[in-house]
Amino acid sequence: MQSDELSQFDRPVERHGTGSLKWSRYEGRDVLPMWVADMDFVSPEPVLASIRRRLDHGVLGYSVATAEAVEAVLGYLRSVHGVDAEPGWLVWLPGMVPALAMAALIAGERGDAVMTCTPVYPPFLKVHRDAGRELVTVPLQPGEDGRYRFDFEAMERAVTPSVKLLLLCSPHNPVGRVWSRGELEQLVDFCERHDLLLCSDEIHCDLVLDPEEAMHCTALRLDDRLRKRLIVLMAASKTYNVAGLGLAFAVIPDAALRRRFQAAKNTLVAETSPLSFAATAAAYRDCEAWRAALCRYLRGNRDRLADFLTERFPQVVLPRIEATYLAWLDVRALGYEHPAAHFESRGLALNNGADFGAPGFVRLNFGCPRVTLEEGLGRFAAAIG
Repeated sequence: MQSDELSQFDRPVERHGTGSLKWSRYEGRDVLPMWVADMDFVSPEPVLASIRRRLDHGVLGYSVATAEAVEAVLGYLRSVHGVDAEPGWLVWLPGMVPALAMAALIAGERGDAVMTCTPVYPPFLKVHRDAGRELVTVPLQPGEDGRYRFDFEAMERAVTPSVKLLLLCSPHNPVGRVWSRGELEQLVDFCERHDLLLCSDEIHCDLVLDPEEAMHCTALRLDDRLRKRLIVLMAASKTYNVAGLGLAFAVIPDAALRRRFQAAKNTLVAETSPLSFAATAAAYRDCEAWRAALCRYLRGNRDRLADFLTERFPQVVLPRIEATYLAWLDVRALGYEHPAAHFESRGLALNNGADFGAPGFVRLNFGCPRVTLEEGLGRFAAAIG
């Protein structure tokens, strides 16, 4: 891979005045947004060209999945994940968060509970409410090697007969873990033993930064006994920076479980955009070289951030980020009562760790050109003084 393949990610893109959620929050203020999980990169040209072709048709009515989108997803599952899925296993959705809510809705009855491990992407801590479920959380445990791990003993203590669903983030947002097959097999045993549905959010599975060290294992590749209780969620949105188009898909091998999930969909979500099907098809079919270059660039950004913290602020703890473009920073040693607010007041917008179930932490998005990262690191240093 030549350096010119990476240079496309070096070019800053002006996002002010475009309705960007990430940037519009601080319009008119000298605040650099490094928070919400979208990247400051132009989407790959095959994706943009596919959208243009669909626009040229001129009719943008209610849409269902196109044959090319289905074929592209099935080909992707087969070639990347080694899964021979059937077209009927796919349930198309306007996003990942509604799918989490739907999984909670079909797990047990009102008053039952959902379990997840913290810190975790904030909707994991909220979707149970609309479903009338309770929430049980178990903290992940940081290891001496910089990697977080499941605390299976604590999970056994926390689980009760009312828990009907385990929400899994794989790879994990925000701690950046790519769960090993062994860890996932322990989860299978846990779900089998306690008769739990497993909903595995794998939206970051194509953003593995060190594939020679940590390869993603989809839950679809685990023990067949999991199939009757498994919902896997995927999307092109994070990897190819098309989150604004609003399309995800669930892969549900078991027909009975799929019918229950589909019934929940019919009451909770609307149709998806025809442009999103065009983008998804092109992403999975035509953009592997772009994805590989992106991951290499993100790996460089991650390593630059890690070196900066080691050299300048060793008291700030950064776990080993194996996947995603999100860095989980333990800034408790800095002594700020409200760390996200402290950094924002000094010109750097980061996610508040409290929203993930971990006060004293912040999340930094390094999915940006290197010049933007360097500006962010400068503001980070100035905010600490």
